[in-house]
Amino acid sequence: MTRPQPTAQSHPAGPSSPAERLTLFDLPLDVIDLEGTLARLGGWMFRAPRAPHTVVTLNPEYIVQTRNRPDLVAAVQEADLVTADGIGIVWAARQLHGREVPRAPGYDIVKGLMARHGAELRVFFLGARPGVAEQAAQNAARDYGIGVAGVHHGYFDLPEDRRVAELVGASGAHLVLTGMGGGRQETFNQYWRQVLGAPVIIGCGGVIDVFAGTADLAPTWTRKLGVEFLWRVGLDRKRWNRAPRLAQFVRMVRAERKRR
Repeated sequence: MTRPQPTAQSHPAGPSSPAERLTLFDLPLDVIDLEGTLARLGGWMFRAPRAPHTVVTLNPEYIVQTRNRPDLVAAVQEADLVTADGIGIVWAARQLHGREVPRAPGYDIVKGLMARHGAELRVFFLGARPGVAEQAAQNAARDYGIGVAGVHHGYFDLPEDRRVAELVGASGAHLVLTGMGGGRQETFNQYWRQVLGAPVIIGCGGVIDVFAGTADLAPTWTRKLGVEFLWRVGLDRKRWNRAPRLAQFVRMVRAERKRR
């Protein structure tokens, strides 16, 4: 089953608009650090009246996927905030724009919002295998005191999208975490943003698994260097098929730099 591509929506500029936005392969990238990201999202979450905002943490895999995914291109282009998730994006910005772009990875964003807002924050955990989101919610409530707006696994097909989106929309969540795999979560978030209704909707990949304890967070030294992706690929056979995308991304950046 296919669904129509998301229609373009306009997001009015205002005080919350990023100060600077670069472009990488037709995709936006906001020049904003983690602290600035937390402040911006905190403002969105508790502003009245409520308005939905989507957040994308951009990595090289997404850029490679967009070469034949117009729906993903639209989802990223229409996102309200696009941060640099990994060192590959930082490197690409340096090569193509001569700019140092700070990182704001998904895990750090989610953890930072929970630590900063605690009990005033209601979070919906949407993603991972059945039972994992429940465990992640329990752990987050215990460790950060957040309110759990709801939970739902990420293993559902397109015909169920509306039902799940309406479930989230009825929860009154300030923050929705969608962990359904890169590409799927971003297109879901953008297409259903008005139904989801939450002030902040962020595709967070395996972050729900990390909070649940079913996946390990990369060591601190790899995260400081921005090479946690390489650490994960090296240890997890299931991720080995993703390594060629990273090589393709490097070739894309080098070709674009040469063209310029």
